[in-house]
Amino acid sequence: MSGNVTGAAPEPPERFALLLRVIGPFACGYLLSYLLRNVNAVISPDLVRIFHLDASDLGLLTSVYFLAFAAFQPLLGVLLDRFGPRRVEGCLLMVAAAGALLFAWSPGPLGLILGRGLIGLGVSACLMAGLQANALWFARHRLAGLNGWVLAAGGVGALVSTAPVEWALQWLDWRLLFTLFGAAFAATGVLIFALVPERQQAAARVSLAEQFRGFRQVGRSREFWRIAPLGMLSQSAFMALQGLWAAGWMKDVALQGRGDIAAHLLAAAAGMVAGHLTMGNLASRLERAGVAPSYVVGFGVGAAILVHAALVAGYTGMQPLLWLLFGFTGTAGTVNFAILTHAFPVAMAGRATTALNLLIFVASFLVQWGIGVIVNQYPAGHGSYAPEGYAVAFGVTTALQVLGLLWFFRRMPQAG
Repeated sequence: MSGNVTGAAPEPPERFALLLRVIGPFACGYLLSYLLRNVNAVISPDLVRIFHLDASDLGLLTSVYFLAFAAFQPLLGVLLDRFGPRRVEGCLLMVAAAGALLFAWSPGPLGLILGRGLIGLGVSACLMAGLQANALWFARHRLAGLNGWVLAAGGVGALVSTAPVEWALQWLDWRLLFTLFGAAFAATGVLIFALVPERQQAAARVSLAEQFRGFRQVGRSREFWRIAPLGMLSQSAFMALQGLWAAGWMKDVALQGRGDIAAHLLAAAAGMVAGHLTMGNLASRLERAGVAPSYVVGFGVGAAILVHAALVAGYTGMQPLLWLLFGFTGTAGTVNFAILTHAFPVAMAGRATTALNLLIFVASFLVQWGIGVIVNQYPAGHGSYAPEGYAVAFGVTTALQVLGLLWFFRRMPQAG
């Protein structure tokens, strides 16, 4: 965070070096964040076997990440606007490192839950810090595209959490793997402190109480409440499936083995990387041409709903293409962060984006756990669940996304 607090673009030849110093370290943090968010989809058979977990237990364990993540967002927004992304994320990644080590060496489910919660708390700033740093350093018309690069790093993390993790588990057990994750979190925190520039002028002397009152301005914004329902419903459904229940669907509905599941999760992650790069840059280009980024969100989420509807119907054909499209279209809702940044002053960027992120991750906790509760009502024996359970659970999340999309366009400001 630095003296470019107005969002003015830096002048060449400094621009490329600044891009590397600002985007690079935060992208590394977000990569790890997404890797740990999704890795339970691959290691869940080991957790179920060792700790005797059912679908509801597994959903709760995995979704605690979202709950801890969400609970910290209000304070995180204030901390980011007060102390800047460098110091906040650099410190929080050390908490994530401790959580990964606790998860790695826990003797029982309670330790797993506590470790997972600490990981969620520790990575709670990874995306928001990167988005705030972009808003502080770069011109606003470039934000959707630059944010797409940070978000694409999350897609790489999701990619690594699939077949590469499955391959690593042939050589390492999951406890050693999480120990390595802890070391990676600590190293990335050091990297952020070493490379990201600190702001060159003092922050405005505003009390913490006044900063918290800034959330009132966010809460009164019509644009915020136009965006929030669709952001919550589309992103929570996408993250809940990608991070856990897609793998269950593949096993119990499509009758696939671990190798095929890892390969299809890899396809979804590859689609996610491509989607973030495409959606963000497309939104930036269309905005410069006078087309609202909301149309990218709307059409992308509409396509994602069709993919989810195929899962509800139990369609098992063309699986690699289906999951590639799942990942690609699932990224459309993240363009909302750039739209939201335009609706508030740069000094409030942290609070505005963390307010939306809070709602998204509360919804993600409820959806990921809720899917487990529903699926658990349809046992098929031997740790498997009937296709009807997935149809009901995924059908609910798909219907909610349709409602969110209708609200999004119904409340859209009229041109002119």
